[in-house]
Order: sequence, then C-alpha cells, then structure tokens
Amino acid sequence: MNAAKISAEKGKKFAVYFSVGVCSIIALQAYLAVHISKFLFKNKHIIVYLMETALVIFAILAVYFFLHAKAKAGAEKKVKYISVSRRNSFFKGMLLGVLNLLTLPFYCGLNATWKVSGWIKFQWQDTLIFVISAALGTFSILYVYIFYFHKLELKSKSFTRYSDYIMGVLMVLLMLFTLIKLYYH
Repeated sequence: MNAAKISAEKGKKFAVYFSVGVCSIIALQAYLAVHISKFLFKNKHIIVYLMETALVIFAILAVYFFLHAKAKAGAEKKVKYISVSRRNSFFKGMLLGVLNLLTLPFYCGLNATWKVSGWIKFQWQDTLIFVISAALGTFSILYVYIFYFHKLELKSKSFTRYSDYIMGVLMVLLMLFTLIKLYYH
C-alpha cells in the first residue's frame, strides 16, 4: 500500500523508484532465505528454537497491532506532503523492505517446502531463479498497486480502517499454528 500511497501523493515515477528499492531488498532476503533453509536442513535441532522464538514474536506483534488499531480508531490522521527525490524514494523502498520482517521466514519456509517436495535441490540455478522470481513477483504486485490504485482506492478505505485488526488476527493465527507445530514436534 505504500507504493500506492506514494503514487497518489508524489506520482507514479517516484512510486516505481520506491518499488525498485523494495525489490532490491527482497532479492537479497530471498537469497539469504535460501542459504538459511540450506543450513536448517543440515541442523534440524535449531528449528525448535526458532519456532519458540517465532511464537513470542507473533504474540508481541499481535498485541502491538491490536493496541495500534485501538489508538488509531480515536485519532484523526493529518496528511503532510513533502517533496522527495528519486533517490529518497528508492532508499525509502529499501528501508521498508528491510523493516518487513515476515519475508525472510516466509521465503525460508517456501524453500523448505519445495526442497521436501523435490522441486528444488539448492543448486545455484534454483537459487537464481528463486531470487529473480521473488523480486519480479514483488515488483509486479507493487506495479499493479501503483497504476490501479485509483480503482482500488474506494475498496481500500475500509481495508485501511481495519488493517491493524486484520494484522492482529493474522499474528494470533500464526501464533496458534506455531503452537500446534511445537506441540506435535
């Protein structure tokens, strides 16, 4: 949604620079996730500790999103417009890509699933295709947000109003899923 917001406030060109910044970080995270998955396949005992850590993180994030949603419901948001350069848009995209902490575990899990199913073998070709696909897939979605935001804007107002509640519920579901996996592990 940040790409759509930048598109609406500063123009489509700046939103594309933002998206390229996000995708550059996504490519690095996807590459790192492949190597983390490879490491975890060799050291399966570490997975239990990671799941316990994830459980705590999901609980903290759930509380944060529910508190943020409650605080946001009473406050009125003022829009502040600032001028930015292309470089600032690119680096803002990189910063938000780094701050998005869910991509790394997602790509690790995706790689692990594909390894178990036999779709990948952790060879350099598999890694290259995965990294390029993750970056291009992310850019494609952001591009759709940028150029079709005005059509989605009417529908997104209700989503924006409840987005923190949705994220809170998602974190609770992830926490429960992780708890069940830990119980049966």
